[in-house]
Amino acid sequence: MASQRDRLVRVALLCGIVSSLLYVAMNAFIPMRWDGYSSAAQTVSELSAIGAPTRPLWVSLGTVYTLLVAAFGWGVMTTVRRNGAMRVAGGLLMAYGIIGLGWPPMHLREVLAAGGATLTDTLHIVFAIVTVFVMLLAIGFGGAAGGRGFRLYSIATMVVLFACGALTIPDALRIQANLPTPWVGMWERINIGVFLLWVVVLAISLWRVRGAVATTSYPDQRAA
Repeated sequence: MASQRDRLVRVALLCGIVSSLLYVAMNAFIPMRWDGYSSAAQTVSELSAIGAPTRPLWVSLGTVYTLLVAAFGWGVMTTVRRNGAMRVAGGLLMAYGIIGLGWPPMHLREVLAAGGATLTDTLHIVFAIVTVFVMLLAIGFGGAAGGRGFRLYSIATMVVLFACGALTIPDALRIQANLPTPWVGMWERINIGVFLLWVVVLAISLWRVRGAVATTSYPDQRAA
């Protein structure tokens, strides 16, 4: 029974790596199905916007991604039962995945510029704010629970998130007005990329120490 549970937890940890790889693949290939879409100048959210040709595929694969992240969060919580901060990080990752299942879509830029915004556009922004907050908390708690190497890596990840996040703010109103935003997609994808990488590093680290999780403290993440 214990061996079966251990295998299940290992699969859950593997879900963290698979989820990040899936998201990278989604961002690499799905934009190809939309002629004229620019990954540098347009946001990821526009791929799932109401009326976007890429919406059906993005929503389908996005659902798989969020379920994988939620499973990974459960794996984190189960692996580090005696580490309160890391268990909180696992719970936050589960919440991050669950929130993604109900993410309201935005409308296309031209619809927004024509005054066609509805409640779903407002909720889209609210969900984005909540999701980023949960993501930052997960990194914070995860970093605090790790060793010095992983803690410094988590801090560096958060610095990049804050820096690139600040660079996207001025473009928010330009998107609403359907004005050019030549770099908003790049800043956003850097943010997404550093988070995806953080998840992979955490998953690999926990996989390595899976056999020693009975200790009362989380092992030093020297690999990070």
